Amino acid sequence: MNLSASEKIARFVVGFDAAQLAPATRHVIARATYDTMVCGLAGIDEPVSRNMLSYARAQGAGSAATVWATGERLSVEYAALVNGTMAHALDYDDVSSPLRGHPSVAMLPALLALGESIGIAGRAVVDAFAVGFEVTLKLARAIVDDQYAKGWHSTASIATFGATAACAHLLGLDLACTTHALGVAVSQISGTRQNFGTMSKPFQAGLANAAALRAVLLAQAGFDASRLAMDGGHGYTVLYADGQDIHGQLDTLGSLPLEIDSAGIEVKKYPLCYATHRTIDGLLDIVAAHRITLSDVERVDVRTNYRATVPLIYHRPQTGLEAKFSMEYAVATALHDGHVNLASFDDAAVQRSALQAFFDKVRVSECEPPMFPRWAQLDVRLRDGRLLPLRIERLRGSTEYPLSDAELVQKGADCCAFGHSGISAEAFASACFSIEEQSVRQLMAQLAVA
Repeated sequence: MNLSASEKIARFVVGFDAAQLAPATRHVIARATYDTMVCGLAGIDEPVSRNMLSYARAQGAGSAATVWATGERLSVEYAALVNGTMAHALDYDDVSSPLRGHPSVAMLPALLALGESIGIAGRAVVDAFAVGFEVTLKLARAIVDDQYAKGWHSTASIATFGATAACAHLLGLDLACTTHALGVAVSQISGTRQNFGTMSKPFQAGLANAAALRAVLLAQAGFDASRLAMDGGHGYTVLYADGQDIHGQLDTLGSLPLEIDSAGIEVKKYPLCYATHRTIDGLLDIVAAHRITLSDVERVDVRTNYRATVPLIYHRPQTGLEAKFSMEYAVATALHDGHVNLASFDDAAVQRSALQAFFDKVRVSECEPPMFPRWAQLDVRLRDGRLLPLRIERLRGSTEYPLSDAELVQKGADCCAFGHSGISAEAFASACFSIEEQSVRQLMAQLAVA
């Protein structure tokens, strides 16, 4: 009998050899842990975070795991749901271009909550993250382009499988239980891009964690699911991916280099949709080089590669959440302010009349396939008749042009200040960067050190 998709993933999850992870790779995962958690600290005062926390508290749900931003304790599932939602509330957490989504925020809240609840070592979380990342990226390479274009939110619709695989590895589930857990995950897969710019977008990231935890804990308790839940005649690939074959990619699970090494993790430099970041990099370089501001600009033309602007669905945003998915706002605020930071997405900042009036002067277009490699071409036309062209290929924060540890710590300091956290960003970075030398509970204790 041929192995099903779920069984192939389960075989990889159970047989993964963590000795494959080099120290540099482990540091990449430690950085992702820091970045995800400080984004959660920054998101505490967002309405979606407050609403989610109120909802979780009302459930009277246990005391097994820590809410990062408040220090209170909830059940494993609710802590992961709250932390995942908060960490994605500002859209500042890391991304993966092959996923077209956010890998760490879909896995780490679940892994850390589960690891804290059972008193596991931080090193085991690092190992499990690598497992989940591998599964997520292989599935994404098989189906994400068309699935995302149709409207699915891949952070939820794909990375939930990676989170399930990661949690199954952390718990040490066997082949049968892991196969069932993946099937239970299929029963919960969701996430739509129509909800971008609303509270439900970060909720979908939180839900990926909660769904993964439900899947593995139900499987551990004896729940079963079809071994064909992913690739059967009425399974995930038929319903969510037009029957696309995922076996070619799954057959490479665990092949070197691992996805964590070849694809890597891209750390956001700006707190809005990644599809705007090359444009922002370029505009800020132009502003610095030519000392111009918004009032000097007649028009901006932005051209990108195929499907690069799919998530940018708001052309006249009125709220901070909407502005996070607007190329028009990204261009206007970069030119007006000379920077793009967390304060740029206050509703009042978005509603500034000068910026609103400029939206119609931003023209965005895409070229024909291929989708990769990514690039952006800017043509900034000034009122005095000059044209300032710039093509941007390298992206700050990408795997090819990563933020240094010091730059990442500075991002963390900004996040902590924005969320009014009393912890030292530098000290917490040191704790996260040494996650393998302590337990998850010890790491969580660092959040209480002001």
